[in-house]
Amino acid sequence: MSQLFRRKPISELLSEEGNPNALKRELGAGDLIMLAIGAVIGAGIFSSIGTAAAGEILPDGTVVRLGAGPALVFSFLLLGGVCGLAALCYAELASMIPQAGSAYAYSYATLGELVAWIIGWDLILEYAVGNIAVAIAWSGYFNSLLSGFGIELPGYLTHGYRTVLKSSDPQVQALMQSAPRVLGVPFLVNIPAFLIVVAITWLLMRGVRESVRANNIMVVVKLLVLGLFVAVGAAHVNPDNFTPFAPNGWPGIHQGAAIVFFAYIGFDAISTAAEETKNPQRNMPIGILGGLAICTVIYVIVGIVATGLVPYQQLKGADPLAQALQLAGLETAGWIVAAGAVVSLTAVLLVFQYGQPRIFYAMGRDGLLPAWSTKISGKARVPWVTTLLTGAIVATGSLFMDENEIYDLTNIGTLSAFAIVCIGVLALRITDPDRPRPFRVPFVWPVTLIGAGACIYVMSGLPAHAWERFGIWLAVGLAIYFLYGYRNSTLRNRPGAGELGAGD
Repeated sequence: MSQLFRRKPISELLSEEGNPNALKRELGAGDLIMLAIGAVIGAGIFSSIGTAAAGEILPDGTVVRLGAGPALVFSFLLLGGVCGLAALCYAELASMIPQAGSAYAYSYATLGELVAWIIGWDLILEYAVGNIAVAIAWSGYFNSLLSGFGIELPGYLTHGYRTVLKSSDPQVQALMQSAPRVLGVPFLVNIPAFLIVVAITWLLMRGVRESVRANNIMVVVKLLVLGLFVAVGAAHVNPDNFTPFAPNGWPGIHQGAAIVFFAYIGFDAISTAAEETKNPQRNMPIGILGGLAICTVIYVIVGIVATGLVPYQQLKGADPLAQALQLAGLETAGWIVAAGAVVSLTAVLLVFQYGQPRIFYAMGRDGLLPAWSTKISGKARVPWVTTLLTGAIVATGSLFMDENEIYDLTNIGTLSAFAIVCIGVLALRITDPDRPRPFRVPFVWPVTLIGAGACIYVMSGLPAHAWERFGIWLAVGLAIYFLYGYRNSTLRNRPGAGELGAGD
């Protein structure tokens, strides 16, 4: 039993500059902040905000979740506080352990191998599975953009099978009957979502510096577009749309926060870049905390304008911001926002597709995944096998899946990882209090305990099916660990190394 909780010595987690498999340090604090904005501002604000405000009702009338209405702004503030506590914990660990594995590496050093595996398995939900939802949202805005040019792609090529099956929109439901059939099954696939993931995977194969340059350009575009939305939308806000302000009270705000949490996923993604960051002890805390603060301010402003522009019930859809402007009669501005959203969501895809291969890479170095997951390309110095594998998983999933189902599963997996990171900081303070900490969480006991509790509270606002699927996901992950990871763990197979309680 004790072997399941062996902790990897922190000294072994620190990068060795002479290691031929080490990643190349290229990134500064500014790059990290831009990566954070690139990852955070995307599918959440451009897509899930509609469901969070309006709620979700199935075609048979079943209420899946209550909407926050105009009180969505309080959902954003609640999440800003929750994520702020988790961000402090990430900043402390990222400055101590500048390694590619993010929360996986941190939990390996603080809580042991079994917990690390669970976190690594959960992070697949955040990065790979979550990116399927981002790709589907990208497709929605891309189709809105094409419609501005008078181009309409066939519906059966822009809606995945699960999207049509779960939709309450009669026009979308009609695709189930009108789509071509293959062996009697409706042919319903999301081709634009598939193609953008393929393009992003190609870009990431070129190297981290090229990817960061592309991200920086896209971040500037997305900030300009959101600025346009706020400037144009604020001039057409109807105060009557703010009444009722909280139509479903606190339960609506709580459940709205649980879905729009997807808007905050990503600030932790830059911790996967720690091994490629110059002076990570200084730059990682700046990137994590600075990026989160900027994004929270932007979210609150956009939320106020969006719910004041049209009745909150009308925000439901794949492209709520563009739709809000169009319903308000601002079709040109709506088209521009759709164009900007395409660029914005491309940046999110880029950062998440960047993060997942590095999680696989870190797990492979520890023997928990096969050796092929650690292969690095000679010139670009990127984990090329896992980059291609992640691209294949996301591209395939985006063809068929429904984004609302993915939001729930991604949110619950990510929140569980955040909670464990908070506990990990406290555990390391107790077991290894003298280790140098370039950044220290202030008031560590209340911050870590409240942070973990707040994450669990937000998780409780997710529907029952999310918990059921999360349980299945964990069961599959544990089966893989005991069948492969436990037997092949580098730490476990090295006698005397990494005993339970070892700190260095």
